[in-house]
Amino acid sequence: MTTPTPDPWPAPHARGPIEAVVTLPGSKSLTNRALLLAAIADGPSVVRRALRSRDTLLMASAITALGSTVETDGPDWKVTPGAFDRPATIDCGLAGTVMRFVPPVAALSTERIDFDGDEHMRQRPIGEVLGALRGLGVDVSGDALPFTLRGRGTVRGGTVVVDASASSQFISALLLAGARYQDGIDVRHDGKPVPSLPHIDMTVAMLRAHGVEVDDSEANRWAVAPGPIAAVEETIEPDLSNAAPFLALAAVTGGRVTVRDWPHTTDQAGDALREILTRFGCTVELGRTGLTVTGPGLDRLAGVDLDLHDVGELTPAIAALCALANGPSHLRGVAHIRGHETDRLAALATELHALGADVVERPDGLDLRPARLHGGIFHTYADHRMAHAGVVLGAAVDGVQVENVTTTGKTFTDFAPFWAGLFG
Repeated sequence: MTTPTPDPWPAPHARGPIEAVVTLPGSKSLTNRALLLAAIADGPSVVRRALRSRDTLLMASAITALGSTVETDGPDWKVTPGAFDRPATIDCGLAGTVMRFVPPVAALSTERIDFDGDEHMRQRPIGEVLGALRGLGVDVSGDALPFTLRGRGTVRGGTVVVDASASSQFISALLLAGARYQDGIDVRHDGKPVPSLPHIDMTVAMLRAHGVEVDDSEANRWAVAPGPIAAVEETIEPDLSNAAPFLALAAVTGGRVTVRDWPHTTDQAGDALREILTRFGCTVELGRTGLTVTGPGLDRLAGVDLDLHDVGELTPAIAALCALANGPSHLRGVAHIRGHETDRLAALATELHALGADVVERPDGLDLRPARLHGGIFHTYADHRMAHAGVVLGAAVDGVQVENVTTTGKTFTDFAPFWAGLFG
């Protein structure tokens, strides 16, 4: 029988350097893109080493509700495309990739498709995607969850202009479906710089791997030509953003942590951890079997000055390291993470301050100075990345309790017992 996880959860505190070799689950970002493309491909596809988590199971359920089939029994998931000819209700949960990526594909249905999700999800922005679909002739009712789409079986396609300064997912959502539109799709961004550009690069690379023609030669413009989407067998890389708390564990304890199977080339934003952790004073080695980080320990953990605009999802774990560093830190360029699962900047400022951190919330980031932290409850706001910050703090500070640590199931099933097992 599985032991229930207490809430709040007493985060394990390290009594010495932690040495561990970790195998991470697959990337949520890659898995959900692969599932969606497989659902509209020209034949059955296989997604190998798919991540099994709440977000990916929601995506599998969504494309199954539309008319495709997904076999999720083993580590390799077979996806068979089907006719999108049935009414459906899509549960987005807390998955931004489901809420934003599925509607442009659901527009190819001949029936009514209703979308809803968790209460937290109803606050996250989706209007730019829905507005773009309306501009392409799709019948959409609503500008946020819950909303309804009534498909006609085809989408004209063409040029759309969106402001993707709140999320790169607005761009990826339209690109992923574009090859199935009659005229393809030509997406133009008009607004402040697009955050998390590596995620758009990931989308483009995956489309090309499916034989789709994509022109991204011009800044702030991405054009997908109409045409076939090849069925492929795709092997999912480890989720490098999920590596952040494990590698941070090496940093704060002066230990040594290896993440197996770290790719030597990747479009994942989490690959930036290699450079970021060297700024904190870590030694980082990418070898044949994985990435190894040796930490300096708390006494020599340096403060940093970082622009995280392209890697905003790493901010919570990095902010936890900054709160523990022995010098001042400045994190900037991440105003857009206020629109993630929660307002991450406000949440981090509140929770770090409650544990004694010297933190100032800025419009687009955080300033932190050295302070003596103490135990207490660290709230997660139903946000898996906030939980990552909480467990890193708990490793260095005795008495930290993480509220709703099971929210990590969004991208890592059974994270809490896995994490605790590293402490012996």
